[in-house]
Amino acid sequence: MLQSSRISKLTRLSTSVVAGLFLAIAGFSTAVIAADPAPAAMATANPLVPGKPKADPAAGEALYANGDPSRGVVACIGCHGVNGMSASGAWPKLAAQHAAYTTKQLKNYKDGTRANAIMAGMSAALTEQDMNNISAYLVKQEPALGVAQNKASIDLGKAIYHGGIAAKGVPACAACHSPNGAGIPSQYPRMGGQWAEYNTAQLVAFREGVRKNSAQMTTIATKLSDQEMQAVSDYMAGLR
Repeated sequence: MLQSSRISKLTRLSTSVVAGLFLAIAGFSTAVIAADPAPAAMATANPLVPGKPKADPAAGEALYANGDPSRGVVACIGCHGVNGMSASGAWPKLAAQHAAYTTKQLKNYKDGTRANAIMAGMSAALTEQDMNNISAYLVKQEPALGVAQNKASIDLGKAIYHGGIAAKGVPACAACHSPNGAGIPSQYPRMGGQWAEYNTAQLVAFREGVRKNSAQMTTIATKLSDQEMQAVSDYMAGLR
């Protein structure tokens, strides 16, 4: 009888221990599963920005070409042209522009860091996701092509772009925007093929303090004469 009682107690103890271990393991597994993102969430996650959804070029194309009247979003194509190829130097070519740069400019227009009455209104209705989508669409387009128009200033423009102006402390544009004007993704914009009129206007805006969203460019522009701005802008228009 004593032996039977002892065996019974050991059996109950073993059962309790096994049950406890099972519950502990089950609790740990549940915690791991809960901490692991669902497959659907992982599919839409942006690997570059944790917690942010991926940019959608197709959605960006739809907004670029058609806007979204229900939200007051106006189509970009009217000014910036089909596939980001504007027809006039009044509006920049946006084809193949680095996505991070385009998104930054849209944010700056919306928050007022970059002043432009038209673009402030255009960007006001855009969400950050809209901006990312439009930028993702534009960066996939073929780069803009152009030619330098002013033969008389091409040597000056080339010298400034590739060598800067040492006497004025002006660095070479190529150091940031690359020798062929392609820029550096996520850091410096593409300049090759851009309208000379547009780039000259931006340099003037930096120099005059109208455009304030790049301290680096403000410093450089204040050291350039009108002739130097026009020469380097014309030269950049022909880069590819």
